[in-house]
Amino acid sequence: MWQEKDGELYRKFGFKDFKAAFEFMKQVATASEQQNHHPRWQNEYNKVEIWLSTHSDGKITDKDYALAKEIDRIYHQNS
Repeated sequence: MWQEKDGELYRKFGFKDFKAAFEFMKQVATASEQQNHHPRWQNEYNKVEIWLSTHSDGKITDKDYALAKEIDRIYHQNS
């Protein structure tokens, strides 16, 4: 579940292993490029943390919610 934390949307995802986490990140990268909106993220083995905000606006916008929705779709497709 996405949370609003410090002016950003945040979610932590867990996977069975590094390969699955990395595949998820590749798919999110493609979606991010398509939407021209890029996350701040961190990966450690089988965990991926993502923060979304619209840096040009300095806040969470519809672009962030749209990308979060697509990230959730990708996650559920792969889990």
